[in-house]
Amino acid sequence: MDFKGKRIFISGGAGVIGTEMVQLLQQQGAHIMVGDLKPIPADFPSTVIYRQGDLNYITQVEVDHFNPEYFIHLAATFERSTETYEHWEENFHHNILLSHHLMTLMRNVPGLKRVVNASSYLIYDKAHYQFKEAQNQPVKLTESHSINPRNLTGLAKLAHEIELDFLALFKSDQFTSISARIYRGYGKNSRDIISRWVRDLLNNEKITVYNPEGFFDYIYAQDTAKGLLKLALCNQTGIVNLGTGRSRQVGDVVRILHAHFPQMNTEYIRKTDELIEASEADTTLLKKYIAWAPERDLENTIPEIIAFEQQRQIAKDITYGNILVSSASRKIGLIQSVKKAANKIHSGIKVIAADASDTCLAKHFTDDFWKIPLISEIDIHAFIKECQNRSIQLIIPSRDGELAFFAENKSLFEQAGIHVMVSNKESIRKCVDKLAFYRENENVQSRIIPTAEHMDSWNNTRFVVKERFGAGSDSIGINLGKEEASVHADQLKFPIFQPFIDGLELSIDAYIDKTGKVKGIIMRKRELVVNGESQVTSTIHNPVMEKEFRAIIDSLKLSGHIILQAIIDSKGEIHVIECNPRFGGASTLSVKAGLDSFYWAYLESCSVSLEAYPFIPTTKTITQVRYPADLYL
Repeated sequence: MDFKGKRIFISGGAGVIGTEMVQLLQQQGAHIMVGDLKPIPADFPSTVIYRQGDLNYITQVEVDHFNPEYFIHLAATFERSTETYEHWEENFHHNILLSHHLMTLMRNVPGLKRVVNASSYLIYDKAHYQFKEAQNQPVKLTESHSINPRNLTGLAKLAHEIELDFLALFKSDQFTSISARIYRGYGKNSRDIISRWVRDLLNNEKITVYNPEGFFDYIYAQDTAKGLLKLALCNQTGIVNLGTGRSRQVGDVVRILHAHFPQMNTEYIRKTDELIEASEADTTLLKKYIAWAPERDLENTIPEIIAFEQQRQIAKDITYGNILVSSASRKIGLIQSVKKAANKIHSGIKVIAADASDTCLAKHFTDDFWKIPLISEIDIHAFIKECQNRSIQLIIPSRDGELAFFAENKSLFEQAGIHVMVSNKESIRKCVDKLAFYRENENVQSRIIPTAEHMDSWNNTRFVVKERFGAGSDSIGINLGKEEASVHADQLKFPIFQPFIDGLELSIDAYIDKTGKVKGIIMRKRELVVNGESQVTSTIHNPVMEKEFRAIIDSLKLSGHIILQAIIDSKGEIHVIECNPRFGGASTLSVKAGLDSFYWAYLESCSVSLEAYPFIPTTKTITQVRYPADLYL
């Protein structure tokens, strides 16, 4: 095999087969992208591009950015024994829907050459290989045996095989595909029966063996990974068995384990109501296609599994905490963006709206509502305790007036295991206080519009008058003469003045990670502004200007999502108006354009580095039109 320099995308690549495959590809110098629900494995090389979360939410932009030449589809959910009622939904979402979604995207990838689908022998009619009585020999299943999937997982695998056959009618000149029907897989860090028995025996627990006469074609995960990679490089299409062709009885597994655990306690049970399996792969076609057959057997792989289980730290079950959006009010667009980010990671994450008002509209769009006291009345310790009771892992403040509270208590939240998407207290102060924003950011003061408490500070004839604290759009007066500016200032509590500068008004959304690094920037022009918020806004692309804004943001020492407001004058010069250190009303456009702030914030709340998660901005101009809509409950 030679994958040097090749781009391979592996769905479900953090699983038992996927981890073996990543290791093989890394040794060959391949460029690897992995998508999986689980966090990135600790032993994955730093060069792997990792996409944690539900791949039902991966976008065309993300896939096109990597532009894989090979797509190996491993991602699936399954249950070893009788499928439970809950598997009904899981099978549809993580098998049928996911396979369809991924190929909907992959069929459009310009560089794609080959698709390898990890299918299953569960597609074959069980009447061929399951019996009421124990058999002396296994049935050798060929690719031409009749099919009748024996459960929901087998049904999903067959559905995707048919989908690939359908695409072959239209895309065969672009890419080819092959489906490998994999037999009884086992390997390190697995949920298969061999690994489960090894764990029980290491804990001096009894193992229960059902129907030891059954024959299964056990294929080691490392061999499965090799076989799939070899199939990726061949030119054959359609269906092929991937097994050893050397079936073993369940009793053989028990005898091998006994050699390593002489004192093992074993209980044998004959289930009279259960059919006994006797199957193995006919590997004639596999050997013809790739001149190879699986090399490992139970005798030399079980010791590896035992050694692995002895050395590994028992992984804790992954738990995903909930997300709290404070001052949720009417911020429906923000709530919907947060919910999309949560679903990308895990469907069990709840989005909770918090507000001091019972009439909060956002509560109708979230999983739960929490009426909280006014910020000035909150007991921080009681508040944190209630956050823990609600399993809150991430807090997203959404109002200027609460940023100082969350920033001041950020370390207390962190000690309680709660990440707050907010900057440090000092940076918040300098952003909320617009006079301090100008006076105290010396490194970029020349790029900030001059700000003063008196308009006589300059010789200008036209002014902008606004409140020194709070949202810049509150009671703002724009392009006023001296007399008008003076009258307007008398109506404000803490008025400040800025010279009026004519030009293109921009909003610059950015996300700054925990290390202080600017993860990404999206610029948008405000085409229609009502009450200080953009009703119509469009993205713009200007790499030179983005570089300048990145330098400005770097100097402000912020974190999380922030928005700069700026004017670009007729000479192309940048004049920063102010900085809002939070998510804004129209910032959802930037999320749509690739600034995945809430997704990144949640990953950081899980102590995940964002280095392996690239910022992929869309290259197309997107226009957002904000409008009222109805909801029916």
